[in-house]
Amino acid sequence: MTTSLTELRPKLKNTAPLDTPRPIKIRRANREGFKINWWMTALMLVASLTILVPLYFTISMALKSPEQAASGTGFAWPANPHWENFSQAFVMTNYPAAFMSTAFITVVSVLGALAASSMVAYAIVRNWDRKFFRLSYIYLLSAMFVPFPVVILPLIKQTAMFGLDNPLGVAFIHIVGGISFNSLLFIAFLRSIPIELEEAARLDGASTWQTFRKVIFPLLAPMSATVGIFAFLGSWNDFLLPQMLIADPALQTLPVVQQLFQGQFNTNYSLAFASYLMALAPTLLVYLFAQRWIMSGVMRGAVK
Repeated sequence: MTTSLTELRPKLKNTAPLDTPRPIKIRRANREGFKINWWMTALMLVASLTILVPLYFTISMALKSPEQAASGTGFAWPANPHWENFSQAFVMTNYPAAFMSTAFITVVSVLGALAASSMVAYAIVRNWDRKFFRLSYIYLLSAMFVPFPVVILPLIKQTAMFGLDNPLGVAFIHIVGGISFNSLLFIAFLRSIPIELEEAARLDGASTWQTFRKVIFPLLAPMSATVGIFAFLGSWNDFLLPQMLIADPALQTLPVVQQLFQGQFNTNYSLAFASYLMALAPTLLVYLFAQRWIMSGVMRGAVK
């Protein structure tokens, strides 16, 4: 039996024409991943207190008078903040000279760490089939387990012999001492970069140095930010090396000159904490500026 087109029309009245495109249903993304983990949030809030509480204590002590700082627990906020503590600490520590010395060591250390460690890592990764470079990798790995106090006395003697008992010598020791750890970070990241990029550059006539400088080093930006912030923190906050290596007291760094607030029988806590805050401010600014690259660089080097 055959049916006519007119008999089918009542049945197809609720359907769309054959040539009409069907509407695409857009499913909402699964929002299950956006649920708040309250246990982890509470744990992070408790962990943040280990930073916020000492910071509050430091600010509170820096704004107190010597009498207020010597009494109580230190957590009470001063009724009349003594802002002049910062100006007195600024003058007593000769802050501009100490800041310039610390900044010089830090800048040289960071730039030297990025240059030296990246080139060492590049040489090891791209020559892994050679025994010398594999042994160099093992040497760098083993050097991380040598305690620093074991080599501090020979370093003092050698820097004095070569005339490096100054901020430049401290920066040089920071660069050499950080090559092991920094190179291992760069090595982990470099292994994720395909060698085809270098082969293409060599076909265009680039030398090894040009390939590294124009192709490889720009790709190391996330890991360079990570290594840079570690080198910055290690150089800016270092107390032992400047104290033991720098012979001229006028060239001492901020962590060393802050010792003058601590006497044999008393300590001026108000001025000491004010100077601590002034030394801490540049570190916080650098960290807030570069912190978005720190974890990204570490995770890329670890995962890829």
